[in-house]
Amino acid sequence: MYVKEVTVQNQVGLHARPATFFIQKANEFNSFIWVEKDERRVNAKSLLGVLSLGIVGGATIKITADGADEKQAVDALVKLVDSGFTD
Repeated sequence: MYVKEVTVQNQVGLHARPATFFIQKANEFNSFIWVEKDERRVNAKSLLGVLSLGIVGGATIKITADGADEKQAVDALVKLVDSGFTD
């Protein structure tokens, strides 16, 4: 299991379009991936799950993965969030 925390850089947070980019990136990996905010954890490959967290700009989230490519998955998602969803 591999875990990292990251602060959401873009102003709108993980809503609609940025959440779609996040989920598309998560689906590139075979590992089980979760995103967590305020003690709530959802499947990072689920659009409804990610949107249900109500992640706004400036929020800190935790990304966790478990599987063969867990480190690559978490690092790629952290990079995407850090970029403001421009990568």
